[in-house]
Amino acid sequence: MKTQTDSPKLNVASERHLSLSRRRFLRNLGVCIALPALESLSPLRLLAGATAASATASGLVTPVRTAFVYVPNGIIPSAWWPEGNGGSDFVLPRTLQPLKDVRSQIQLISGLEDLSANAGEDGGGDHARAGGTFLTGVRIKKTAGSDIHAGISFDQILAQRIGHLTRLPSLELSCDAVRKAGDCDSGYSCAYEYNLAWHTPTQPVTPDPNPRLVFERLFGSGSPSERATNLQRRQQQQRSILDFVLADAKAMAKDLGGRDRQKLDQYFTSMREIEQRIERAERMPVLNPQADAPAGIPASFEEHVQLMFDMLVLAFQTDSTRVATLMLAGEGSNRSFGDIGITEGHHNLSHHQNAPEIVAKVMEIDLWYARQLGKFLNKMAQTKDLDGNTLLHNSMILYGSGNADGNQHTHTNLPILLAGSGGGSLQTGRYLKTGPTPLTNLFLSMADRMGVAGIERHGDSTGRLAGV
Repeated sequence: MKTQTDSPKLNVASERHLSLSRRRFLRNLGVCIALPALESLSPLRLLAGATAASATASGLVTPVRTAFVYVPNGIIPSAWWPEGNGGSDFVLPRTLQPLKDVRSQIQLISGLEDLSANAGEDGGGDHARAGGTFLTGVRIKKTAGSDIHAGISFDQILAQRIGHLTRLPSLELSCDAVRKAGDCDSGYSCAYEYNLAWHTPTQPVTPDPNPRLVFERLFGSGSPSERATNLQRRQQQQRSILDFVLADAKAMAKDLGGRDRQKLDQYFTSMREIEQRIERAERMPVLNPQADAPAGIPASFEEHVQLMFDMLVLAFQTDSTRVATLMLAGEGSNRSFGDIGITEGHHNLSHHQNAPEIVAKVMEIDLWYARQLGKFLNKMAQTKDLDGNTLLHNSMILYGSGNADGNQHTHTNLPILLAGSGGGSLQTGRYLKTGPTPLTNLFLSMADRMGVAGIERHGDSTGRLAGV
């Protein structure tokens, strides 16, 4: 709006018209800025019909995808770690037997630690610290109020660098209820236990526990044919809104002062970027799975976990995103497992005090989670990617927990497994033993495999993890 120094005073009618125009402009601008960042990518063109041979001839590169899968309450170390000094001749321990079919595509990495989760002077709260620091590498603030403070998680660092290349910068999934507030662990907010991803130190990214909503976010609602029609309609609506906003803004510009025109120029720049995204999206064929969306959250926890793993496969297969997190359950979860005859809560059992009969039950729960992971990795290994390799070959799936031994709440020698070859850049089929090393060092090495340059430090990292 003009000031008295740079134009005559507007009459009431003109001022009201300008105010309404500005509100309408900003409202519509907000709609446009909320559009997803879409990129016309070679993988989606390939999914639409090109062959691996044509991809090679064209010099197209298949992307590497990364997922962080979190299991709560640690594990029983004796059933997780292989015997011996490491190398490729290791024997899968009891807990990891369900991974025998993909043994050649995994690395077990010992010696990784998350010292930010240690108690220090904060006393109890190891579950909250384990979850809140797992991907941030930063000590969290002990508070049960709204003044939570952690760090930016590594998945979001990756999303900031490469998220513009896909329709979704990142995907956050959970198989547990989502809790954002309240005291969940000795004076720590529930936000720390139920969120792996943190967009900023004070803003966690809430994961979605509903597979139907995840599917519709990825591909839209309705049957396959309805989704195709709705996609075209949405693109037309987006262009229509953008055209309207541009016309509205240009009409308003002549009545603005110098500073407002400068701000408007910045908006025009943003809108031009959005217009380019829409144009690219219209040229980009989107793989439309020939299946209806899941019904919602199933009663069976096993079915719920497998549905979320299926959503992750679809998201990577269609290049809808290249970065994802999946919390199989919130840290400190006290879920029971009646389908395998365990009626006590997982968290309670994890404080087993080395009682053999209780340790045996925790081992069965660890095995149950590994069985779900095995099904997912097998599916990834059976899904062909754009270059003729498998989806697992072109991915990095980090599976682990921020607690090592749940009985003692230790955060050293974390149970970490890295599956996938990272497009052929990782040494798989082995047990890698390292000395005490920050978990965040592994993250830096993973970023290199994704082609994400310039990340020299994250959280408590001291360098890259050599030899992966």
